[in-house]
Amino acid sequence: MPDHWLRVLLRAELLERGYDAVGAPDVPTAFLYRPVERERAPVQAILIDQDALDEPGARLLALLLSRHERARALLLADALLEEPAGPWCRVVRKPVTLDRLASTIEEVSR
Repeated sequence: MPDHWLRVLLRAELLERGYDAVGAPDVPTAFLYRPVERERAPVQAILIDQDALDEPGARLLALLLSRHERARALLLADALLEEPAGPWCRVVRKPVTLDRLASTIEEVSR
């Protein structure tokens, strides 16, 4: 997610709900999180903001998802733009509340 404050607030909401959450401003930066890290469960969900799907992000998305084999992909889509094709298990349209976004992530992580 390019929006720093949205990432921080969503992470805080997920932590409050008992989830271990991390965030990255773009797809290339998400590669800093290894698929297996000591004292962490495998990644269960990856939320991709449509704004992060620029040229390098879109090309690297399939590779990122293949690194995290169990993760389900969710797209946070712009309200007025056509959603890009992808392996999305859910598409959430902006504007969206943090509660709804966190609840959607929680649903697909079960």
